[in-house]
Amino acid sequence: MKMHFSIPVSEQLLEKFGGRYVLYSVYLEGFLFCKVRYSQLHHWNDQLRRIFGSTVPAFPPKFYLAMTKSMADERRSQLEQYLQSVTVDPSITNSDVFISFFRKLQQDTFKIQTQRASLDVYLADGRNVRLDIQTSDTAERVLEVVSYKMGLSRELIGYFSLFFIQDHSNGVLSVVKKVAEFELPYVSLQSMKESDCTIGIRKWYMDPSLDNMLMDCRASVNLLYMQALQEIEKNWVKPTDGQLQKLELLQKAANKMKFLELVQEVQHYGYIQLDPCTCDYPEVGCSAAVHVGNNEISCCIKLPSNQTKEVSFKINRVRCWQVTFLGAITQPKDQGHEQTLELRFEYNDSDSWRWIVFYTKQAFLLSSCLKKIISEQLMKTTKGDKEMQIEMPESLKSKKSSVQQSQIAHSGFIPRKRILVRPNKEDGVFEKIREEDL
Repeated sequence: MKMHFSIPVSEQLLEKFGGRYVLYSVYLEGFLFCKVRYSQLHHWNDQLRRIFGSTVPAFPPKFYLAMTKSMADERRSQLEQYLQSVTVDPSITNSDVFISFFRKLQQDTFKIQTQRASLDVYLADGRNVRLDIQTSDTAERVLEVVSYKMGLSRELIGYFSLFFIQDHSNGVLSVVKKVAEFELPYVSLQSMKESDCTIGIRKWYMDPSLDNMLMDCRASVNLLYMQALQEIEKNWVKPTDGQLQKLELLQKAANKMKFLELVQEVQHYGYIQLDPCTCDYPEVGCSAAVHVGNNEISCCIKLPSNQTKEVSFKINRVRCWQVTFLGAITQPKDQGHEQTLELRFEYNDSDSWRWIVFYTKQAFLLSSCLKKIISEQLMKTTKGDKEMQIEMPESLKSKKSSVQQSQIAHSGFIPRKRILVRPNKEDGVFEKIREEDL
């Protein structure tokens, strides 16, 4: 699955012994991830080609003359495309040459050497698990260690992930971003100190019925139970008075299994809630409370007239989406979290297609949730097809699933300060990221 890499800014620096070079700021999920030179990426591309051959996408060519501003901007855009394209192949992203390259870049960028360190991973009930790690450990490794300490079955680790979390003093809980598997949590946490983030472990699937896959492991039941209690406390889920009364009785009786069975019936259970944002549906200037999960984007929209409207955007009616930076990033040390972002998606509304826009700093998180929903739909469809092959008549095997190919094919990112959206599908740089790998 393609990753949300972008290079919205670069800077020209002096070499130690004269001359100049360009340093590119690579962002992941809207946050500064590392800085890299063209020569470093070029050498890395050579390494990838020696291992993976022609499956590696074409690398931007060298310029042998002094670069003009337009040439420099073109190269930055090409490098951005290259990073997006190279992450399509999981055999590349899971390889040592991929992981070690970004490990060194991230450590060098934030000047953190490999050494022993302590890292706190927080549970949904506020407790933390203190880990003894290496500063160079990836999120995949950290997740394995914390899962082992909690007694989580190894085959269930993939149902969970690490996230950067903000628990505000006013009681509001914000999920800032999912930590990428190859990302170094210790380094990223140090680079995000100003955001007052912690690292938390949470389930990472958008279909609430998948809870049923985790009920035979005490550790996974405990994690689900703690997260459900937290989401009720933080008003992420909307139980009726009757449901809340039953849930409180089950909580007092410490009947976690029955509690988790009942909570699946509660509105917005298993969804991720975004911070309050604005949108242009049904008209410009609306504010929105957004929950995403269970094949929908569920919104409580407040109109400029102060009327409220409940809207559910069904994912199987979304044809494509894209993320856009609305403002230029001018400070190299900027982590990106203060930048205004938008996510726009093309939606079939009353048999006509229209673009709907959400202005939210969590646009990349929302995009990740949409990709996760579609990947789960595809997995479910594939599994269903395999189970039905024995019984299904040959004439019905070609029947299309509800997940349309065109729906999977268009998610992306547009840095607005330099690229306009055009109707020509061949135009643009980052805005036409394809999700064929889903």
